[in-house]
Amino acid sequence: MAVQQNKVSKSRRNMRRSHDALVAANPNECPNCGELKRPHHVCGSCGHYDDRQVVAVSDAVDLDEDAA
Repeated sequence: MAVQQNKVSKSRRNMRRSHDALVAANPNECPNCGELKRPHHVCGSCGHYDDRQVVAVSDAVDLDEDAA
């Protein structure tokens, strides 16, 4: 079983974890609709990618009142 020889100080432990921080998102503006989207991903609001529509997006969603 692995047991440490000496205590790891808070400073050394935190220096090891210095690269584990989360990076902020880098959204780009969709050239078609202007909404923010992730780079190299299909736009969620209009379905365009690389100046062409690849996903058909419906405008209205019909929900039954019983289901809601």
